[in-house]
Amino acid sequence: MSASRRRLVAAAALLAAPAVWRGAIAQGRLVPTPAQTEGPFYPVELPADSDADLLVQGSRRYGRGQPAWLAGTLSDVDGRAVAGAQVEIWQCDQDGHYHHPGDGGRADPAFQGFGRVTVGSDGRYRFRTIRPAPYGGRTPHIHLKVKLGPHELLTTQVYVQGDPGNARDFLWRRLDERGRAALTVPFVPGADGLQANFAIVVPV
Repeated sequence: MSASRRRLVAAAALLAAPAVWRGAIAQGRLVPTPAQTEGPFYPVELPADSDADLLVQGSRRYGRGQPAWLAGTLSDVDGRAVAGAQVEIWQCDQDGHYHHPGDGGRADPAFQGFGRVTVGSDGRYRFRTIRPAPYGGRTPHIHLKVKLGPHELLTTQVYVQGDPGNARDFLWRRLDERGRAALTVPFVPGADGLQANFAIVVPV
């Protein structure tokens, strides 16, 4: 097929596509969020309270650390919300301990340590937690996983922009410049705690 013929076919395909696809093709698809290791402390047993507020479990309140909101959107590479998907996060408490037998069961029971939300049609998610704390040579981070039905779409980690531990962290250092920019977000002061925005893109 000649070059002119290929251009004509491509143009015809673009015009025939729905508007949302035409916009994605014209502007370029979004780059998927980089994956990272799950690590050794994904919960063996989920807490009875696995909602989006990791600081409150019934009458229990976790008062240590810096309260923070981790929020954002979940979309596919064409910018469409992945409605019905679940976003999970898990992290250590302020003293660097996970709710996991591999960490000796030393985590503060007042800290939920794990949360899960289901994304709606707007693609948004939001968690109430603490600014992640360092532990065992790792820089502060929050583990994050995305599931859609029985399928795991992404496992990654969220880092704190400007934290001095980043440059010494073996996983953060492995990221290229684009990967670091995608996974490292500022935690900025807000009216009710720190605010962090983390956009997630998955190749559905």
